[in-house]
Amino acid sequence: MTSATNPLLLGQGLPPYGQFTPEVIGTGMPELLGQLEAALTRHEAGLATLEAPTWGQVMDPLRHVEERLRWGWGVVNHLMGVCNSAALRHVYSQQQPAVVRFYHRLGQSRTLYKALQQLQQRHRDGDLPLDGAQQRILTAELRAMELQGVGLEPEQRQAFNAASTRLAELSTCYSNHVLDATGAWSLLLKEPQQVDGLPGSLRELMAAAAREAGHGEATAAAGPWQLGLDLPRYGPFLRYCRHPHLREQAYRAYVGRASTGDTDNHPLLREILTLRRQQARRLGYATWAQVSLVSKMAGSVEEIERLVEDLRRPSQPAAAMELEQLRRLAREMGAPEGDALKPWDVPYWSERLRRRRFDLDSEALRPWFPLEQVLAGLFGLCERLFAIRILAADGEAPTWHRDVRFFRVVDPEQNVPIAAFYLDPYARPGQKRGGAWMDECLVRQRNERGGMVCPVAYLICNQTPPVNGAPSLMTFMDVRTLFHEFGHGLQHMLTTIDRPQAAGLNLVEDDAIELASQFMENWCYDRPTIMAMARHWQTGAPLPEAEFQKISAARTFMAGTAMLRQLSFAQGDITLHAHWQPDGEESPEATWRRIATALAALPPITEDAAICSFEHLFAGGYAAGYYSYKWSEVLSADAFAAFEEVGLENEAAIRALGRRYRDTVLSLGGSQHAGAVFRAFRRREPSTEALLRHSGLAGEAEREEKDGALAYG
Repeated sequence: MTSATNPLLLGQGLPPYGQFTPEVIGTGMPELLGQLEAALTRHEAGLATLEAPTWGQVMDPLRHVEERLRWGWGVVNHLMGVCNSAALRHVYSQQQPAVVRFYHRLGQSRTLYKALQQLQQRHRDGDLPLDGAQQRILTAELRAMELQGVGLEPEQRQAFNAASTRLAELSTCYSNHVLDATGAWSLLLKEPQQVDGLPGSLRELMAAAAREAGHGEATAAAGPWQLGLDLPRYGPFLRYCRHPHLREQAYRAYVGRASTGDTDNHPLLREILTLRRQQARRLGYATWAQVSLVSKMAGSVEEIERLVEDLRRPSQPAAAMELEQLRRLAREMGAPEGDALKPWDVPYWSERLRRRRFDLDSEALRPWFPLEQVLAGLFGLCERLFAIRILAADGEAPTWHRDVRFFRVVDPEQNVPIAAFYLDPYARPGQKRGGAWMDECLVRQRNERGGMVCPVAYLICNQTPPVNGAPSLMTFMDVRTLFHEFGHGLQHMLTTIDRPQAAGLNLVEDDAIELASQFMENWCYDRPTIMAMARHWQTGAPLPEAEFQKISAARTFMAGTAMLRQLSFAQGDITLHAHWQPDGEESPEATWRRIATALAALPPITEDAAICSFEHLFAGGYAAGYYSYKWSEVLSADAFAAFEEVGLENEAAIRALGRRYRDTVLSLGGSQHAGAVFRAFRRREPSTEALLRHSGLAGEAEREEKDGALAYG
C-alpha cells in the first residue's frame, strides 16, 4: 500500500474500517504525524509574521491539524476498544509515544500560545468581535495549552512530557490487563444441579461459550456450561445461581480481576496516581483534583464532598433497611446467608425479594424486549420528543464487524440527513472491552468547501447476542443502558454548533456530560414509551399491563444500596486524587477500602481489588471526576421533572418541551456554560428534589433535613 492510499491519511469521511490492519496503522501513523508536524511548522511560521492575527488566520489551520489527528488516532483507539488483538496492541504501543509527543508539540507551541493570547487581547480591546462560542473555544484552547505545560521551563517541560508519555503507556497497559484478566477466567459447570435455577437464556449463552472453548457439542439442556466474567454471563449468574459457593467463586474472581500475576494493576495504579500528582505540581496545582476541576461545574473538592454527604445521609439508613430485608428473607427460607450476608449473596437475594415483592422476574421479561423492537420504541420516542426520524442504513457505510448496524438521522420537515450513528450491540469477550459507551466518529463542522459535515456517533453496548435462532433479547437493564448511551449520541448528533471545538459534547463541563444520557433513562419508566416497544418476540403480544406496573413499582428497589455504591466510588476517586500522598502510610488500595468500608452498604471482602479494574479512573476520562455521574443525575432528574410537571399524558406540552430540550441541552453543546444551558431549559437553578424522589429517598431526605438542609451547587 502506498502512502497516497493509506487510509490513516484520509482525515475525513467515514473510515474504511476493513483497511485498518495493524500493518497499515504501523506505516500510516508515522506519515500522518510527519505531515501534521510540517503543517504545524508552516502555521507557526505564518503566525510569527502577523501583528494583528484574525480568528481565521489562527484557528482554521489549527483546527485542520487537530481534526486530522483526532480522526486518524481516533479510529485506532476505537478499534482497540471493539476489535482488540495482540497484533493491534503491539502496533498501538509502538505508535502511542509518537502521538503523545505530537500532542506535546502542539500543546506547548509558544508561537501558537502567543497568537491565541493576541486574539484574546484584541477581543478585550474591542478590535476583534467574537461570539460566545468563539470566546469559550479561545479560553479552552489557552487553558488546555497551559495544562499541557506551555508555560514550563525547558527542564520542567522535559520532565512533564516524559511523565505524560508514561501515563499514556500505563493507562493502556492497565486497560489491557483488565481485558486479559476478564477473558482468562472461566468456570466449567458439568452437573445439571449446578445450573439449576439459571434462566434458559443464560444456559444457552454458557453452553455457546463452552462450545466455542472446545468442550464438545454443549447444549443448554445437557451442558456443559461455561461461566465467564463478561457481564452478559456474570451478572445473571450472580442473580440466579442457587449455590452460594459458586456465586462466591465468581464474585471473588470478578472483584479480584487484574490484581495478581502478569496482569497485576496494583503497581500501575500507584504509579499513575503518583505521576498525576507530580504533573499537577509542575503545573502549579496542589493536586490532580484541582487540575480536574478546571473543566468542571463544581468549584472545589469541598463542594463535591458536600454533594456526596447530602446524598449519603438519606441513603445510608435506607440501605441498612434494604440489607436487613434480604437477611430476613434468607432466614425465612432457611438459608445460612440470613445470619451472615456476603456481597455475592446480595444480587441473588435481591432478585428473590424483587420477585416476591413485585412478582417481577428480570430474566422472564427478556422475550418482550428484542433489540429490534426496543430500537423501534427508542426511535419513536425521539421522533415524538425531538422531531427527528431515524432510518436503518445498513450497507451504506463500512463497518468493523458483521454485527454492527448503521443508521441515519433525518430532519422529517426537510427530508435531509442531519447525522448518523453506528450501533455495535453485542458482547465479544476477548475482543471488545466491557461496559457501554458512546464516542465521536465525525464531528459537526464546516469543511474546506463550506459544506456541512454531519456528525456521526459510535454507540457501543455489551448485551447478549442472538442465540439458537432467537434474536438478542434484552433485560430491562440492557434497555436502560441503550437509552443512556443514545442520550449521549443525541447530544453529539443534534448539535447545531458548527465549530467542532464546541459542538456536541465538546467543551461541555465534565460533570454535566451525563445529563443527556441519564435524562433518557427516565423514559424507560414512561408507560407509553415502554408499551410501544415491549412485544413478545414470538407471539407479538404486548407486555402485560401488570408487568409494566411491576417495573414501575420496582424502580426504587434497593435504591439506597445502589446510591451508596456510586457515592463510595465518587468519594474514593476524589480522595485518591485530592488527599492521597505517595509518601504517606496508606496505600491507594487501603484508602479505597477505608472509604468503601465507611460508605458502601456492605464492607468489601479482604480480597476485593476492584480498584485494579476500575477503568473509569485509570484508563478513562473520569479521574477526579467520577462524582460527575451523581452531579449530572441531579441535573437529569430535574430536567425530566419538567416533563412530569406539564403532565406526561399532555402530548402537545410534551412535544413543545421536548423541542425546547432539543434547542438547549442537545443543541448548544459547549458553546455556553452547562449551568446556563440548564437554566435556559429549566428556567431556574437545579434542585436535588427530583433525584431523591425518583430514587425513593425523598422521605429519608425530609427526615435528614431536620439536621441540615440538602444543598446542590
